[in-house]
Amino acid sequence: MNATRVLVLNSGSSSVKYQLLDMRDSSRLAAGLVERIGEETSRLKHTPLTGEGGEAREHSRPIADHEEALKAVAEELARDGLGLDSPDLAAIGHRVVHGGLFFSEPTVIDDAVLKEVERLIPVAPLHNPANLTGIRTAMALRPDLPQVAVFDTAFHTTMPESAARYAIDVKTADEHRVRRYGFHGTSHAYVSRRAARLLGKEPEDVNVIVLHLGNGASASAVRGGRCVDTSMGLTPLEGLVMGTRSGDIDPAVIFHLMRVGNMSADEIDDLLNKKSGLIGLCGDNDMREIRRRIDEGDQEAQLAFDIYIHRLKKYIGAYYAVLGRVDAVVFTAGVGENAAPVREAAVAGLEELGLAVDGALNSVRSDEARLISPEYARVAVAVVPTDEELEIARQTYALVAPRND
Repeated sequence: MNATRVLVLNSGSSSVKYQLLDMRDSSRLAAGLVERIGEETSRLKHTPLTGEGGEAREHSRPIADHEEALKAVAEELARDGLGLDSPDLAAIGHRVVHGGLFFSEPTVIDDAVLKEVERLIPVAPLHNPANLTGIRTAMALRPDLPQVAVFDTAFHTTMPESAARYAIDVKTADEHRVRRYGFHGTSHAYVSRRAARLLGKEPEDVNVIVLHLGNGASASAVRGGRCVDTSMGLTPLEGLVMGTRSGDIDPAVIFHLMRVGNMSADEIDDLLNKKSGLIGLCGDNDMREIRRRIDEGDQEAQLAFDIYIHRLKKYIGAYYAVLGRVDAVVFTAGVGENAAPVREAAVAGLEELGLAVDGALNSVRSDEARLISPEYARVAVAVVPTDEELEIARQTYALVAPRND
């Protein structure tokens, strides 16, 4: 029987998230997280999702590096009869944050791919090194197995040059690879396609605005299944107000802080990426806590929420204009899927654009994809839980399955 399982790895700087899926029915066999790698209090949480005895197992012990982390993951999988040496394992799929313009599709990893991902480290200094470490470790553990890179940026490579280019000197931009790449691509791809099915249509027949709202947040305009614009740019800093990132800002603010505030480039980088957004505005980046404070009359939290919503509405309106016709506005990710007040506020006042939210439908908590707009609304408003791991697994398996035939 052909191998049908895919292990999905998402390697961060100090963590590894993983899921094992069977692509015959897209079922999950196991999932887990190793966090605080390199610290004395490393933790591994593993959950078998099939058969009997499906209780989560947790271990707290020092895990020195990603090699040790992946070996620990392999041991946990083996305890459930799902080890990395299983003949049922078809491939390992890796999330890679930045693929530049070179990678527009999932790619089987070889030395040339590794070199290109490494070359992109200057434009993804926090993410690509960790992704590379995870890939190299997995390749060492299973050198015989296809390893596939699925890039966050790939879905956005269909943007036209008019959307992808910054209005700066072309020679300088090309020399330093300065352009808009976009991120969260696996989520935008999955959610836009799932939204089309929710409407009973094919992806190529619908225009969708996807709002991926988590601690990191991005919007995309998807025409006929292809991204034509997205809010993140050269890095994940551009665009919407996020948990700790500023999103759009006048570039001259940076020069002003250098000259007047005597701040270094590293200090400003830290300010805009880690001390801005919601946490910079009100001291909290958890939308649940912000809403609680608003309910208690906290004006600082209210202003942070209002700024967050104002930016969100601007992008909805901008992408409506870019697309010309919109079939659905879709909310996803942690905030988008769970924060009903955010969805309601983002759409409020946009009735002339055909957008409305039904209060009763919007208040329902569910893990299912669903419409939250009233029947009379010209444009559907939907909530679609994202599933980046499944998207990575599907893309990985589609690439390697012919090898198993």
